Amino acid sequence: MRLFLMIAAAALAVLLLALFLWAYAPDKPRAALESRYAAPPSSFLEVSGVRLHLRDTGPRNAPPLILLHGFGSSLHAWDDWVPRLEPDFRVIRLDIPGFGLTGADPSGDYTDARTIALMAALMDRLGLPRAHLLGSSMGGRFAWRFAAEHPDRVAKLVLMAPDGFASPGRGYDRPGRVPLLMRVLPFVLPESLLRASLAPAYGNPAVLTQTLFERYRDMLLAPGVRQAILDRTAQQSLPPPEPILARIQAPTLLLWGERDGMVPVTNAADYQRALADSRLVVLPGLGHVPMEEAPAASVAPVREFLLAP
Repeated sequence: MRLFLMIAAAALAVLLLALFLWAYAPDKPRAALESRYAAPPSSFLEVSGVRLHLRDTGPRNAPPLILLHGFGSSLHAWDDWVPRLEPDFRVIRLDIPGFGLTGADPSGDYTDARTIALMAALMDRLGLPRAHLLGSSMGGRFAWRFAAEHPDRVAKLVLMAPDGFASPGRGYDRPGRVPLLMRVLPFVLPESLLRASLAPAYGNPAVLTQTLFERYRDMLLAPGVRQAILDRTAQQSLPPPEPILARIQAPTLLLWGERDGMVPVTNAADYQRALADSRLVVLPGLGHVPMEEAPAASVAPVREFLLAP
């Protein structure tokens, strides 16, 4: 029996090692990623100790519009929207610290308060006293929290399936928990699991092409990003959103994909109850990232809202 247990333990160890080697995915060299994904008009700007990857395009005298991507994404998510926005807006998009080619925040602070302070510092650095603000998912949470804390700096607010209300089983004002299995993320990134996690974002799964999938994977393999995701998860603590949303003065557009499998459109009612001035547009047949799935259809209500007097 003892010999059998020893053999079984050895076999299990070999199996676990084989699984780890199969899934092992080290960070990719920064130089290679920047060569592929940071061509002009990309630039890097140091703000509050962070080297931010950003793109700042469109007429300098046009109304500024800041775009904030969602969890695990990057500024490239807006690629198909930007040409439709640039004729009328100065479009500023960035890789939020902890993601994309911005990478890890040297401070190690991934709280919402740190992100909001960095947004204000970026606006100061760019000489923008006021701007339109648009955020998707996690970026939507940063956008509405910024609009509540700095009402004088936000002209209009667009929230695309924003994060911020607690999901079932999770309360408010509690630190996040990093599951034990998730702690291997800095060392592994199985393609099958990544595909499965991205699929619910699309109403039409065919939109997730191999090229798009590779971009998402490369951004997650940027140096320090996976550890930053774990750190952000551990530090995140959601406050009750209603009192914060009630402080927002900016007119707000809520934009939701009808087939959003990550933040369902039914959540829009929570925001409409809390916001003083909001309207909802639901995009038929689309999912969580309508700017990737149907750029022309999804940007149209945004342009209409922002250009209205």
